[in-house]
Amino acid sequence: MKLTNDTYVVLMGTRNFTERYYRDRRGWLKISARGRKFRMTAEQVLNHLLPALAGIKPNLILKVEHHDPGSLTSNHHPDPAPTGRAAVAGSLEKPKMRHRSAAA
Repeated sequence: MKLTNDTYVVLMGTRNFTERYYRDRRGWLKISARGRKFRMTAEQVLNHLLPALAGIKPNLILKVEHHDPGSLTSNHHPDPAPTGRAAVAGSLEKPKMRHRSAAA
């Protein structure tokens, strides 16, 4: 079993959207919820993931999947809405709406 950066996919999102981060031959790649591709540095990936891990953004859901080497190099990308997502930071509950008072 290979345990290098290019064998993992990080999924981050809410109940309504999921972004995917993975490493290919050219570096880190983010696939947005709309399917747009963005090249990123490792530091940029961490800047996106650390607030969710720290609990600063409590409604975010994180999941890390392991894939066999080479399974992410073609046009095959992980399912954008995987089943059985684990809540690492936050919960799966619907976020509570905050109401502003009329004086504010």
